[in-house]
Amino acid sequence: MTHQVPTLSEAQKRELHETALRIVSPGKGILAADESVGSMGKRLAQVGVENTEENRRQFRQILFGADERVNGCLGGVIFFHETLYQYSDNGVSFVRMIRDRDVLVGIKVDKGVVPLAGTAGETTTQGEIPQLWSALLLRLCSHVLQMFSTGLDGLSERCAQYKKDGASFAKWRCVLKISDTNPSRLAITANANVLARYCSICQQNGIVPIIEPEILPDGDHDLKRGQYVTEKVLAAVYKAMSDHHVYLEGTLLKPNMVTAGHSCSTKYSPEEVAMATVTALRRTVPPAVTGEADSSLNLVTSQGENEDASVARRDSFSLRRPERRGGFCPPERHQQLPPGHALGPDLLLWPGPAGVGTQSLEGT
Repeated sequence: MTHQVPTLSEAQKRELHETALRIVSPGKGILAADESVGSMGKRLAQVGVENTEENRRQFRQILFGADERVNGCLGGVIFFHETLYQYSDNGVSFVRMIRDRDVLVGIKVDKGVVPLAGTAGETTTQGEIPQLWSALLLRLCSHVLQMFSTGLDGLSERCAQYKKDGASFAKWRCVLKISDTNPSRLAITANANVLARYCSICQQNGIVPIIEPEILPDGDHDLKRGQYVTEKVLAAVYKAMSDHHVYLEGTLLKPNMVTAGHSCSTKYSPEEVAMATVTALRRTVPPAVTGEADSSLNLVTSQGENEDASVARRDSFSLRRPERRGGFCPPERHQQLPPGHALGPDLLLWPGPAGVGTQSLEGT
């Protein structure tokens, strides 16, 4: 028989909801500064800078030392584990630099994707396993696996430590791909349950979870199929959240912009993409969810478009906010944008104040 499970106290719920609201305050966004070491290496390589810990620290210092006028535009900054424990040239921790701006600190807690056995090349996010066994698993099963995210093992202990070290929210990313047979029901269900378990663990430790069930824009699928898959994935995610007794008012969603695949022969306008995205979200996301950490610019620029095209899609998406109130977006729900991933190329070209930035990085 179904019965109610008391998972959080009223005080815990209040703290989570207030934190979520603060992150998505009107006019504010999230700076996504959580690129992994490998991702930062690709970014630095574009300007001929070696991928060392010191150069990554200097790059982050440029971000976190920006003019104080940006304070009113930021609700939170997502850190990578390495960044959470780095310091400025003046000996001030990056966490303190951000919190002193009255901006919340977040942390990426998943550990990447691993193959999902029994699928055709799909993945999920998983717990920590020895590298040797991970490599062996990939080698033995690569012909029948889909990807699965990693990091649930020890997550409760890590969240407790991150909370002590200044983090108020976390982010977890799962990845799904579209093909004639994917994403499979198994992959959708497995990833949905991982996201729900992650949310439950975060909330028990006083951390607001951001969920990111990302559907990659690879392949030749059209916009209609992209919307259909997005709806099925989000519906499964929120069913799993209910099963795991997740407190929705203390969560945020980082959705993907619904697009056609890279190789699709049909090109869609920003208005068509925005309407497909609005419709998918309105049909699947419960009104109780506090808001969206919108990743639309990141996804659009990953398709090789310039940033002007990305902003055009974002603008079209925002203009449809009133249409979303009938079941998905009540007036009090907010959307915001993590600019770090999408607008990073401009930062790499920016010399920074007093010559600090790319020029000094190139000289190290």
